[in-house]
Amino acid sequence: MAAIYWSNFLAALVTLAVVVEPAGLAPIFLAATARETKAARAQIALRACLYAFLILTGAAFGGEALLRALGVTLPAFRIAGGLLLFSIASEMVLGVRIGRDAATAAQAIDERARHIAAFPLAIPLMAGPGAITATLLIAGEAHGDPLALAALIGAIFTVLALCWAVCRLATSVERLVGASVSIVMEKLIGVLLASLAVQYVVDGARSLLS
Repeated sequence: MAAIYWSNFLAALVTLAVVVEPAGLAPIFLAATARETKAARAQIALRACLYAFLILTGAAFGGEALLRALGVTLPAFRIAGGLLLFSIASEMVLGVRIGRDAATAAQAIDERARHIAAFPLAIPLMAGPGAITATLLIAGEAHGDPLALAALIGAIFTVLALCWAVCRLATSVERLVGASVSIVMEKLIGVLLASLAVQYVVDGARSLLS
């Protein structure tokens, strides 16, 4: 039983690690949280991983049934995620900040932290269409086997723990490179995110047309 669990765990871990790419989150996390304090960044990293864990766990246990009930296809989900990500990327490149109302400055900071953690970090970067699709496929292969599902949940937790570690280490790296480099990085990552967003849309459209 233990051998089967570890076999399923390693297979799921490799698949999700390749799709999510935890190491690639560092520059994106720095760009998305460029104006945040150290404490806020720690909160954002933890929340993003928690949100992503809940999303992927939900996908493992009932994501396919929910999408089918709502009449939403994975290609459509990919296109929507791409369009939303493009809006965030354009904000980074152009330096446009979306206005927000808040009763106090502390509340405003907390609300922004929640928004960044949910989007674009949790969705679509950690728990995007690719990760959700991979989770759905692995869960489908489990055929309701509790041991296989437990291995999948363990793999999800491990990958997101790696994502959290990468985000936390990224803040230390930023202190070494300085503020000017961080600003340039924000613009560059914005362009890369825009490209990623367009690729999401293209892949989704290709899937729909085929």
